[in-house]
Amino acid sequence: MRFEVGSLVHARGREWVVLPESEGEDDLLVLRPLGGTEDEIAGIYLPLEKVVPATFPLPDPSKDLGNHLSCLLLRDAVRLGFRSAAGPFRSLARLSVEPRPYQLVPLLMALRLDPVRMLIADDVGVGKTIESLMIARELLDRGEIQRMAVLCPPHLAEQWQRTMRDQFHIDATLVLPATASRLERDIGVGESLFDRHPHVVVSLDYIKSQRRFETFARACPELVIVDEAHTCTDAGAGRKAGQQRHALLQKLSEDDGRHILLVTATPHSGKTDNFRSLLGLLDRELFSLPEDLTGERNRKYRERLARHVVQRRRGDVRAYMATTTEDETVFPEREVAETTYDLTPEYLAFFKKVINFCRARVLDETLTHRRQRVRWWSALALLRALSSSPAAAAATLRNRAASEASETVEEADVLGRRFVMDLDDESGEGSDVVHGSQEVDDDAPKVTSELRALATEALALGGKSDGKLQMVTSLAKRMLKGGCSPILFCRFIQTADYLTKELRGALGSKVIVETVTGDLPPEERERRVAALVEHPKRVLVCTDCLSEGINLQHGFDAVIHYDLSWNPTKHEQREGRVDRYGQPRPIVRAITCYGQDNPIDLLVRKKLLEKHQAIYKALGIYVPVPKEADSMVESLIEELFFRKDDEHTFEQLTLPDILTTPDYDRIALEWDAAVEREKRSRGLFAQHAIKVEDVAAEAHANRKALGGEADVERFTLAGFAAVGGSVSSGIAPYSIDLAEAPRGLREALSETERLSVQFKGQPRDNSLLLGRTHPVVESLAAHILEVALDPELAGAGKRCGVIRTDAVRRRSTLLLVRLRFHLLATRRDGSEAPLLAEDVALLGFEGSAEAPTWLTDEQAEALLKARPSANVPADLAQTQLKRVIERFDNLHDALKDHAVARGEELLAAHRRVRTAARVARRGVRVEPHLPGDVLGVFVYLPTGVA
Repeated sequence: MRFEVGSLVHARGREWVVLPESEGEDDLLVLRPLGGTEDEIAGIYLPLEKVVPATFPLPDPSKDLGNHLSCLLLRDAVRLGFRSAAGPFRSLARLSVEPRPYQLVPLLMALRLDPVRMLIADDVGVGKTIESLMIARELLDRGEIQRMAVLCPPHLAEQWQRTMRDQFHIDATLVLPATASRLERDIGVGESLFDRHPHVVVSLDYIKSQRRFETFARACPELVIVDEAHTCTDAGAGRKAGQQRHALLQKLSEDDGRHILLVTATPHSGKTDNFRSLLGLLDRELFSLPEDLTGERNRKYRERLARHVVQRRRGDVRAYMATTTEDETVFPEREVAETTYDLTPEYLAFFKKVINFCRARVLDETLTHRRQRVRWWSALALLRALSSSPAAAAATLRNRAASEASETVEEADVLGRRFVMDLDDESGEGSDVVHGSQEVDDDAPKVTSELRALATEALALGGKSDGKLQMVTSLAKRMLKGGCSPILFCRFIQTADYLTKELRGALGSKVIVETVTGDLPPEERERRVAALVEHPKRVLVCTDCLSEGINLQHGFDAVIHYDLSWNPTKHEQREGRVDRYGQPRPIVRAITCYGQDNPIDLLVRKKLLEKHQAIYKALGIYVPVPKEADSMVESLIEELFFRKDDEHTFEQLTLPDILTTPDYDRIALEWDAAVEREKRSRGLFAQHAIKVEDVAAEAHANRKALGGEADVERFTLAGFAAVGGSVSSGIAPYSIDLAEAPRGLREALSETERLSVQFKGQPRDNSLLLGRTHPVVESLAAHILEVALDPELAGAGKRCGVIRTDAVRRRSTLLLVRLRFHLLATRRDGSEAPLLAEDVALLGFEGSAEAPTWLTDEQAEALLKARPSANVPADLAQTQLKRVIERFDNLHDALKDHAVARGEELLAAHRRVRTAARVARRGVRVEPHLPGDVLGVFVYLPTGVA
């Protein structure tokens, strides 16, 4: 006997729902218990076990009698337990997060692409990870993919894995240098670990090698998400790592059926060729994207580009939200300020001494060109380290120059830029290491002695001799007094360690100061941050190893740029760690520190940071510095400090006329051209073609059907209290004592007897952050539903009740009905993919079952929340319920009509979304399974009426 997907069957002494995995199987049924979770899914081999069709019985008033709370708990338990949403977005039922309407736009765009190939380039903090994983979850739930891979920098791998697991219920395996060997030991002959593990998070740096490249390309999943995709451009000479990553993605993109999502907040990186190399991975024709996209002749490029790119800034999202009914403040306001310091006399004197030392070494005419370049980079590294801290300067003087290993001038420049400059878009790992100044030929006693003496002098400049430190210490004290929790970003590990030590002594024992640098493995960085957040007064000192990917908005609300970055985009990335979606504070602060008598600081501020901010104020977005700006910075500093004449003294080295060098003028013109291109491109992206009201309407419908954050909180607290738990009052986190809760529920919660929970923000005090799919909520919902469906079990879950209330003037009845639908979506090959969808309907009528006057959805919802005014004796309650149940045949046609109408509404919603996304309709059908399951019958009596 064949059973349709979604039909109800009886086997092994209970009722089950037939799942889509049964389709096409003659002897196997894949079933889920009617009141169970996905963990209880089972397969039944039909030749060995008996399976028969089943019908769902009406409640028995003598066994299933509950109270007014029963209906609320039962309805919430059902809808919060749904994992097969009936709406047009299949994925939303499996998410622990509640996406905002603007975050659904990339999903709508993805629905119109086959395969899905997109560049998600939303601003820092908008939620690109959530947006990309919603697309992945949707493709999985529609059955369009079975496997996926996330390629990311190694320090972000665990964060991706955790987000996939906790918020999207995707269990991913980490493939890193530390885990790959162990994983490979468990695979068979001719099998790769990518064959064995369907969902993986892979380090980009691990996978780019030729051997692993080929293995991954052969067994690559159907979907690939690439984080920090700007590091994967085909950027030309000097960027071997980027070229290797690009070659890998180029190989993967050759499979025309593979889905690819590129994720980055900086897709342009200041260079059009880089942007084209990313776009070409999505659509080969975009490799030849014109520089100027205006005019009718370029319409085809604009239209192709619009299909694949979503790029929104904060202003776009705020405007988007303003057109919806959302009243939530999505992002905090950012207060930006600058603060200055003066070099102390002893620090100033040492600065002069170091400049003279550097000039003499670099301008030595007996050196070869390569040796001059090695010394130039050593000098630049030393000056930069000295601007950072005495500790960084001392380490630079003691360490060997990395460019010393070069054999040519070009190699010396590549190595020097890697350690000294900030304008490269490679991964930030290792960027906080000092370059070093010592060379092989520095073993002469005089030179060695001089370097050691300078290092000793540098270390003596710490503490009170460091004006920068003293200024920032006072600033930190004021911010802490004002209730802020700041993050101080440093350029070098030594500076971060030095600053932490000094702040600990200056701020006292009541303030916890912690350091996070690239010296620590990623998991230790996160552990330190998590431990620090537990303290009420805290300061985080870190390097740029935390400027990308790590979300810090729940523990911190201010950023201090202790060291200026020579890449303005890095400042935005730093500030984006706290200024992002989910920041509980309405205002965050960003303070830039610079020395007003430090010529390097003044140069970077004047020629990079100020222009960057001016562009933002005029355009509302940040436009990256052109890639060649590193050579501009080099030439300015070289001209400023190492000119051969002696006409300028140190005190005159502020910002002389040399700042208008040809290099700077050329770069400035390129930057201005990039701004103009960005202005023109802002109208090109597909998000402007998607109707805001359509997205908002579907988000609202989803929240109503599945339950939102407020529903989860109400159900969880009321549910645990109803099953015998003791729930603390007050504000979150809530303490829940389960010592008196049913044994079965405690077993489902791993014998837990005490919980600390909250429903918003960052978990505090080791509490759990609960969403609708969290195991705690899922276990509670399953328990209440199981108790309700088995009349022999005692508990809060009951299927019927009678409530006396002032909210009605006539006897009214609410019916809680679970509906199942068979969704049939047409695949690419023309076949139909069967999907099971579930919905819960709350239907109400006044009067008798023979002549009902049906309520609207709004009236039924209001009746559900009616407060009881008096108790109803059990015998009266049973009599009232029997009057409805014994005459229930009169309601069957109306229930059938409602199920059919609901199916039509769902079909209209699917079509509406496809229209909004301009999807070519391959077709979708919605067929209701009849009859629906009447889970609950609840009668409401007017006060004073028998």
